[in-house]
Order: sequence, then structure tokens, then C-alpha cells
Amino acid sequence: MAAIRGVIFDVDGTLIDSNDAHARAWVDALEEFGHKVRFEEVRRLIGMGGDKLLPEVTGISSDSPEGKRISGRCSEIFMKQLLPELRAFPGTKELLEELHRRGLRIVIASSAQEEKLRELLKLTGADGVIESATSSSDAEQSKPDPDIVQAALDQLKLPHGEVVMIGDTPYDVEAAARAGLRTIGFRSGGWTDSALAGTIAVYDGPADLLAQLDTSPLAGASTAPQAEKTPQQRYV
Repeated sequence: MAAIRGVIFDVDGTLIDSNDAHARAWVDALEEFGHKVRFEEVRRLIGMGGDKLLPEVTGISSDSPEGKRISGRCSEIFMKQLLPELRAFPGTKELLEELHRRGLRIVIASSAQEEKLRELLKLTGADGVIESATSSSDAEQSKPDPDIVQAALDQLKLPHGEVVMIGDTPYDVEAAARAGLRTIGFRSGGWTDSALAGTIAVYDGPADLLAQLDTSPLAGASTAPQAEKTPQQRYV
């Protein structure tokens, strides 16, 4: 097996404890527009793009006038009411910095909108080691379609065998597999090991992977240090 040289991270539920907040924003926005949806029904879909989630729970197309209003209100609720209370999972900053120190290149692949993603990445406290990020604006189809992961892979310009995806939902696993990548799963997003079937390893979250890094699939990575990026080179 080739040594891993690049890591593609999901964000929500993987680096940032935000899955419940996303579900709450959707439930509240939908209720304002007269659509009563249970929190649990939405929560199980967090991780796929909103363009797929909305029609799944309501039958409303995200491209319709009503769909656009609901999606816009959902983003507003999330950004203004919920985002200020969110935090990164324990070990997020340390994991990202250690992977960078070992010479791995780090990119982000998220179904989130670019503005939302930028604010979420600030919460990691390690924006200086994130090489680039792909969001919903970089792909025609959101997760579990592979477009966003493929866009991140294109930025890395590394062979598939030298890149691994790290995510917390079955949608991450499916998107990565359809892009030809292996996935390391995190339980931090609330999914069981059986739901994360197809991963090459599963950890509780960033801190757990960091603690077991030397016995993980990332153990064979280069130990060549990388230079810290300048503020102009940082994604966020």
C-alpha cells in the first residue's frame, strides 16, 4: 500500500461539532414555511447536500422559488443563531497541525456553502495548515455524489492510492468510494460503525486518531516538515 501523502477532510461532524446545529436550522426554517418535520428525520440526512436533503424530507426542489427561500432562511438561522455557539471537536487543531508537520497535504471537501465553510474552518484554529477547500460551489452535485471529493482530489494532484478521505457519515464514504478513494471514519458525527461500513478504519474523532496516529493508515506518511503558509496563501 502506497504511503498517504494527502488527506481530504469533511468538516461538519468530522472537525466541527455542528451536525445537530445544521439539523436544527433546517427544522426551524421549514417550520417557518409551514412544513413540520421531525428533528430525527433531518438529522439522519446531515452530511448530504441541502439540494438533496430538502426534496428528501419535503418533496420541494431546492431550485424552486420556495426551495430557495427555505434554503436561504436555513443558512441565515445557522449563521446568525447557531454558528456562534459551535466548537471544534477536541484534538482537531492538534491533529491537523501534526499531519501537516509530518508532511501530509490537507484539503477540505464539504457540501457546505463557501461562506459557511469559511466560518466553520476558522473554528479549527489551524487554518494555516489547510491547503485549500472545495465547497458546494465547486461541484454540480453534492454528496453523496463524488463531485466535491473529486474537486478536492484534482487540487491535490496526487495518485488516488496516496490520498485518503476522512469523514463522519455514510455520504462521505460513498462520495469517496465513487471518486476512487479510501475513507477513514469518525464516530463523532453520530453514526455507528455499521453505518460507516466500507471505511478502512474508524475512530471516535480527531483526538482518538491523533492518539493512535502511529498505528493508523496514516502512519507511513512522510515526516518531512512543511513550511507554514503566509496569510495570503491560507484558505480562510
